[in-house]
Amino acid sequence: MRDHSNVLLALRAGKLPRNRHTVRVLLSAAAIGVSLLLLTGYTYWPRSPIALASGENMNRAGLYASWKKGEVVVLVRHGERCDRSDKECLGPDDGITRNGNQVSAEVGRSLSQLGLDQTDVIASPSTRTEQTAAALFGHPVASQDWLFDCEKMNLGRVMAHKANDRNLVVVTHSGCIGQIEKEQGYPHADNSEYDSAVFISLDKRSRPVIRGVLNPEGWKQLAMKEGK
Repeated sequence: MRDHSNVLLALRAGKLPRNRHTVRVLLSAAAIGVSLLLLTGYTYWPRSPIALASGENMNRAGLYASWKKGEVVVLVRHGERCDRSDKECLGPDDGITRNGNQVSAEVGRSLSQLGLDQTDVIASPSTRTEQTAAALFGHPVASQDWLFDCEKMNLGRVMAHKANDRNLVVVTHSGCIGQIEKEQGYPHADNSEYDSAVFISLDKRSRPVIRGVLNPEGWKQLAMKEGK
């Protein structure tokens, strides 16, 4: 990499040889060096959090053990929006579709398999998040106004509502999830899917860290692995 840096410095200083072939070779080497740097950067700084359903990522992240200890926060995006779909609405136009309600219920059944005895649930006050929360857990869920203000969203505000030794599920919006992902080092993360879940747990220094993402189909993959 040092040689490529020297080439760039020489270019700037106008000290490269006048032989055109040599110049072309050096420029090609510099271009390759820059490409390798960009590729290495992408490897170490992925675009989005890892897919927890892939391989053994769920186990490697220690999420099963952390869940049993009540150390996990799950941010769930609401189900399919009715006002952005041609599918049948569950109720009001600003809510979710019947299809979204079904998918949310399936995700809720998967969540319940983890165990909900020591889990608190809160939701944004919008129609779509309240409907999603009800589908996830089979009953209405308490809403909190601050969860609707995604511009002011940060992980600190979320963690302030987590009780010790209790997991927290937050039903919210893609904009809010995106804000937290950006804060946690994923400024270019893909937009969260409907009913997707971002898992956060504490590291060895008791700091909250994003462990990865589960999309609706990811829950099914995990269930298949556990059934083997």
